[in-house]
Order: sequence, then structure tokens, then C-alpha cells
Amino acid sequence: MDGSSHLLVSARLPTLHGAFRILAFDSGNALMPHLALVSGEVSGDEPVHVRVHSECLTGDVFGSTRCDCGEQLSGALDYIGGLGGVLIYLRQEGRGIGLVNKLKAYNLQDEGMDTFEANHALGFGSDERVYPAAIAILLQLGIRRIHLITNNPEKIAALDSAGIEVVSRIPIVIPPRPENVDYLEAKKSLRGHLLHP
Repeated sequence: MDGSSHLLVSARLPTLHGAFRILAFDSGNALMPHLALVSGEVSGDEPVHVRVHSECLTGDVFGSTRCDCGEQLSGALDYIGGLGGVLIYLRQEGRGIGLVNKLKAYNLQDEGMDTFEANHALGFGSDERVYPAAIAILLQLGIRRIHLITNNPEKIAALDSAGIEVVSRIPIVIPPRPENVDYLEAKKSLRGHLLHP
């Protein structure tokens, strides 16, 4: 996934979270473009509220409680729909390992591995996601200064190092559930995720 994403189409998208424009950007896979949901005016010098969200079919669509991804997505859409901004939806399922491998990782987690050990057992790094496409989309939208909605310090560093100024971090706090408390603790203790404001 490189940073050469270009705009394919834009359309109006009214949602339960507010009124958006949905923009599809080339991802290298014609059936799975990267998406940007834009609320309000986002060009100009003022920092823009931005969420960079990587696809999680099980959480985003089916409401899985193994993770907090679907709740993070819904919360970010509510926030951006109310205040304006951009949600970038990257097609890098399962922290970049794909859906089938993510489901294999679920099975390993059920045998006692944490989320990162399961990835390693399958031959992957802890997190295979990359952000050049998100950076390219922000730049195409004329956005260089952002309030980033995230708990992930690696995401902040990736955008900052590419010249996108992260003016502030907006935490997205989801109360843990019995099914995901170990998952969230692993993200916090092993990858430094900032799960509290």
C-alpha cells in the first residue's frame, strides 16, 4: 500500500452519525478502495478533526466484542459528524494481516495467546499497518494540521514524520468488555496504546 492513492469518486452520504461526503480513493484493489468520510469544510489553515481507522469487518460490521474497533468507529463518526472533520477508512484488515489470518489469530487467542503473540505465531509482525495512503488522502484534501482521534502513539508518529502536524490527540475511550479486556490490556502494555484521556 503506497501513498499514490487518487480520488475515484465522491458522493453524498447521509448517515445516523450526520451528513457526510464519501470519497473513494484507489487502494490498488478496485473492489476495496480506501474511503474518506468528510463532514463540513475541511480546507484552510485551521486544524481538522481526523480519525484514521483501519478496517475491522468483525467489529465494524458485525459488532464483535473481541475488540473495540466497531465502537471506536461509531464514536469517531458521531464526533466528526457533530463537529466536522474527516474519517479515513483504510482497507488493511486485522492490523494489516487480512481477514483470514485474523480469524486464525482469533483461534490462537482462544488457546491462550495474546493478540500480538498470535500474529507472531502466524509469521507476521505485531502490527503490519502502514499509513502512506492516509497521508496521501489528507494531502489531497489540503489538510496538513489535524486534531487526531486516536489511542495509538504509532499512528501519531507516522503522520507527524510525514509532515502532517498533529496539533492534539483526542482520546477515544471505550469501556472494556469481558471479551476484550485482555486484548485492550495487551495493546496498552505491549504497544503503548493510550487508553485513557
